[in-house]
Amino acid sequence: MSFQQGLSGLNGAAKSLDVIGNNIANASTVGFKGSTTQFADVYANSLSGAGGNSAGIGVKVAGIAQQFSQGNVESSNNPLDIAINGAGFFRVETAGMVQYSRNGQFQLDKNGFMVNAQGAKLTGYGLNAAGQLSAGAPVPLQIDTADLDPVQTSDVDIQLNLDSRTQPPVNSPFDANDPTTYNKQTPMNVYDTLGNPHVLSTYYVKNGAGTWDVYAANDGTEVTALNVAGAATGTGAAFTAVNTARANWEAATRAVPPVPATISAALSAYATAASGMVVTAAGTAGATAANQTEISTAATNAAAVPGTTPDEIDAAMSKAIRVPAVRVGQLNFDTNGALNLATTGTAGKFNVTLPIIPSTGAELTLPMEIDYAGTTQYGSPTSEKRLVQDGYKAGTLQRFTAGADGVILGQYSNGQTKPLGQVVLANFSNPNGLEPLGNNAWAESSNSGVPLVGTPNSGGMGVLQSSAVEASNVDLTAELVNMITAQRVYQANAQTIKTQDSVLQTLVNLR
Repeated sequence: MSFQQGLSGLNGAAKSLDVIGNNIANASTVGFKGSTTQFADVYANSLSGAGGNSAGIGVKVAGIAQQFSQGNVESSNNPLDIAINGAGFFRVETAGMVQYSRNGQFQLDKNGFMVNAQGAKLTGYGLNAAGQLSAGAPVPLQIDTADLDPVQTSDVDIQLNLDSRTQPPVNSPFDANDPTTYNKQTPMNVYDTLGNPHVLSTYYVKNGAGTWDVYAANDGTEVTALNVAGAATGTGAAFTAVNTARANWEAATRAVPPVPATISAALSAYATAASGMVVTAAGTAGATAANQTEISTAATNAAAVPGTTPDEIDAAMSKAIRVPAVRVGQLNFDTNGALNLATTGTAGKFNVTLPIIPSTGAELTLPMEIDYAGTTQYGSPTSEKRLVQDGYKAGTLQRFTAGADGVILGQYSNGQTKPLGQVVLANFSNPNGLEPLGNNAWAESSNSGVPLVGTPNSGGMGVLQSSAVEASNVDLTAELVNMITAQRVYQANAQTIKTQDSVLQTLVNLR
């Protein structure tokens, strides 16, 4: 027995306590990976080799190995928090240096980049000019908070079952304002180039055993909230006259003291200008001369009411609009109740162009294709099975979340969603070879191998969970037991030194 053995044991036990203490200190650190101390025995060798009776000269620390086992996934209140469930590391960049981390606590900086507490930027795949995910070299993810542009309706998909037992309507010819001239009306919202909503109504008139006439209309009575003067983005003398008349009315109402006669005259001028624009548009859309007079009269009558406003004049005109519906075509069914695509439009599709009344500053017409594929005529009550259109109004970004595949999906106020980027993960052949940097980060080293970059839930990569974090994988109970064991080992090695000292003292005292 020698002092070297006991001393090496003390050093090894102290190192083990250091590792255990570090694990315990980081038991609550998000993304932390606990470590274990690995020991190796030590023998003294001579040139001719160690003898078979060598007792060894102690112990040494062979290495400190981090354990990359999965930590518990815990929910959080931060929608930008992301947890990895499985293999892989977040790839982050800071000052041009690439680091790797399991800590998914992120936030947005002032420029919209997703960063961690140290300011390192999360990387992934961005969007190309067309707004689509573009795989390639990972780049810092920057969230685009711009509004989502409106999209005009161009395709409408309608699937119905039209009751084969239905009799033709009582009266004819078809009149959208007379429910006795059609069998079924189906309304749905569609959108113009500026994202203004319009109600597309389709009407179905049975005229034979297997034939139905289809009409469509953009209901003017459903757009009363659209201000005529709100079409200030339009061009031409009519728009200028309407906007000037409204400005004059607003100035008259703000005068101190207000002059009722001046306000009334300004309101009358607005009614004349606005009704002129609406009457012209209605006439172009097919309104009769009588209906055009009705629109003008409605504006004049509204302007004559004391205290009325331009918006109320607009509403009165909208309610007076009676634009005839457009005939779309005819649906033909076979004896089995299926839609005959050979004799119905172009394989069950019809092109229709509807007027926009009153004008909203967008295009004056709304062209679209209506697809009736899947429509049937069975002996069951008439009902809608599918009403879908591809347009939507403008929307503002409300929230965004990361899916299991790493795609960051933005959710907008208009109900639409849009990919804003995709988080990528990196993995290594030997994660234990990574170089710890602190701050929950590691760096690539020659022992770790090169990073294998890919999208979550592919190629052996883990999946992501938003609004969640991966807790430390330290087992606190096990660490406390290990600490007791290391303490006993330290005490035992101290006893070997004490015993060696006693033996030497005995030898010194020999006479």
